[in-house]
Amino acid sequence: MYNPHAEDEAGMSGPYDQQQTVAAHYRPSENATGTGGPGGPAIPTGSPYYGAGGPLTPAAPPPRRGSSLRAVLITLVLAIVFGGLLFAAGWQFGNANGVASATLQTGSSNNTTSAKVVTTAEQAREAAIAKVQPAVVQINVSTASGASGIGSGVIIDKRGYIVTNYHVVESAQQIEVVMADGTHLPAQVAGTDPADDLAVIKINPPSNITVATLGDSSKLQVGQEVLAIGNPLGETQTVTHGIISALGRTVSEEGQGSAVIANAIQTDAPINPGNSGGALVDLSGNVIGIPTVAAIDPEFNTPANGVGFAIPSNRVRFIAQQIIATGKVTHTGRAALGVRVASVTPQLAAQDNLPVDYGSLIVSVTANGPAARAGLRAGDIIVAIDGQKVTDNQTLSDILVNKSPGQTARVTVYRGNQQLTVNVTLGELQASS
Repeated sequence: MYNPHAEDEAGMSGPYDQQQTVAAHYRPSENATGTGGPGGPAIPTGSPYYGAGGPLTPAAPPPRRGSSLRAVLITLVLAIVFGGLLFAAGWQFGNANGVASATLQTGSSNNTTSAKVVTTAEQAREAAIAKVQPAVVQINVSTASGASGIGSGVIIDKRGYIVTNYHVVESAQQIEVVMADGTHLPAQVAGTDPADDLAVIKINPPSNITVATLGDSSKLQVGQEVLAIGNPLGETQTVTHGIISALGRTVSEEGQGSAVIANAIQTDAPINPGNSGGALVDLSGNVIGIPTVAAIDPEFNTPANGVGFAIPSNRVRFIAQQIIATGKVTHTGRAALGVRVASVTPQLAAQDNLPVDYGSLIVSVTANGPAARAGLRAGDIIVAIDGQKVTDNQTLSDILVNKSPGQTARVTVYRGNQQLTVNVTLGELQASS
């Protein structure tokens, strides 16, 4: 696995450390008691992370429904279905050179299902559920402290590999998988990716294992119908129905496993505690996302109705294949500027006599990194990326989150009272060893 806070893009400290409160969320896979352990309420720790392709460097993160669609990106008080916060951007979903990955073995052992003629929307839903539901499992976890939790998972490989959320298993000492037919099997963690809130666990596959098909999330359309299959509140094999409400959301999860999900799928299909790690399915019976967070209404501090988010299937495939092949993420696909930054506030500007009272102040630059090679240096204040205004670290993260390694970004900075624009060829955030 890799830790987005491992490099210069990690949590920053010192006089310019500006904490960013994104939201206090709830996790769709909370433990039964709601205290500690997997799925417990997000803990406000960490900081916005700017590096690979999105944020440049992290500040310190605390705990996440906004009033407008745009607000969903930043002030969305997100309730992690299980998650944490971290800012990273510019994700690539295809395999790149040097990526160690294993092709998923998706053939199900149970091929007795006969195809039904589908002529109505209701029949399409029924067929999709029949295809995917046997591949959705319940994940029971227990921790060293005795806490227990429930989440969901999706079988994606006939060798017994199951994808779920990292926050479902992050504190697990023991993991049990309950198959759709009620069979209980022990499971082990094959690898984790906290930055994407993903994990892969493995069971000894039964002879009749059913494997879900990961769809192509790049072809999704707003308005298309979807189904969420999981174990909300411990009610096994529950299916909810809705549509794709929006695409391309940037979702910051806060807590122990801080993550930032780029190109997240927003849906109004109900997602509740226990749905974390389950399946978001299209009417062709393809898994097009892994539900991970639901929004929290900041006014009442309660889950917001009809505002949930899922990790797109293309990202899931990209990460899962690497974990299956090597046990860890070897290629992040996240663009990096190679700097650590702090949000500029009017107070900081007055205190340090800065030329502007907004932007992201570069605190340090990684030696021989993308920013350093472009001539950026500590003390520069980033005020725009490709013409988009940067008001603080959060907006910097939002702008960079859709950038990819190798892309060139026009970075506008203030150096003293002089404004400069330099071209930076974005690097890739390195995975931890």
